[in-house]
Amino acid sequence: MTDPTASRLRAVAAAVGRLAVALALVATLGAGVALASTLTRPDAAPAAGPPPEQVVVEPAPVLPGSAAPLVPEPAQQPAPAGEDPVREWADHVASSADVPARALISYVNADLAMRQYQPSCRISWAMLAGIGRIESNHGRYGNRVLGDDAVPSSPIIGVPLDGTPGVRAIGDTDGGALDGDPVHDRAVGPMQFIPSTWRKWATDGNGDGLGDPQNLDDAAMAAARYLCSSGRDLTTGTGWWGAVMSYNNSVEYGQKVYAIAESYSAAASRRG
Repeated sequence: MTDPTASRLRAVAAAVGRLAVALALVATLGAGVALASTLTRPDAAPAAGPPPEQVVVEPAPVLPGSAAPLVPEPAQQPAPAGEDPVREWADHVASSADVPARALISYVNADLAMRQYQPSCRISWAMLAGIGRIESNHGRYGNRVLGDDAVPSSPIIGVPLDGTPGVRAIGDTDGGALDGDPVHDRAVGPMQFIPSTWRKWATDGNGDGLGDPQNLDDAAMAAARYLCSSGRDLTTGTGWWGAVMSYNNSVEYGQKVYAIAESYSAAASRRG
């Protein structure tokens, strides 16, 4: 690619390889991170998926603008040669947080890549995990299974955005290439990107040269870039809330992400 942003992201991947984490998390991202120039085409959906599952999460009793949740570093000790500290960390946290370890790897790799690509943003893996929980239960929506390749066992495609009560009206923007619907757009993938938004933020998070919204490595990295736009610092209350409400302009949604991020942070702190 000749795009300068893509070049910077490739430089991140080259500088970052496998993660060798000390206290400051000087890490390498073995899969690589680059903006995608080509989108994959998931299997077309003959019909929309069901409405979003009820997320059994009590909104945190906080107001917009409250301080961002405190999140522990995703790995705190160097790993022996030949071992992946992020996978080891994810395996420990998954058991207490009810998050697939493979999903945690996607979120943490996006966090670590953004520390290199846009360090002033200071996004956390727990924020990404909170959004991933609400949007698709980490790729497990509808009894799906998130595979070792970070792709759900079948594509996640939402309801048609046709203007029915409680649903935005968005006409087709991708010819059905991503969502299988040539009439209306539908949110796609574990992080539920609208096709037109994916076109702008499409990212290759695993170094395979493609940006696929159904791949959680790619989708988490794209979400991180989207949340970090406008020069936000996500460790501040203003930055955190501005970011999460740009993803879904709902106070209750933001409060749920906050509550989930706090619970995942607590689970990570308890690992041992």
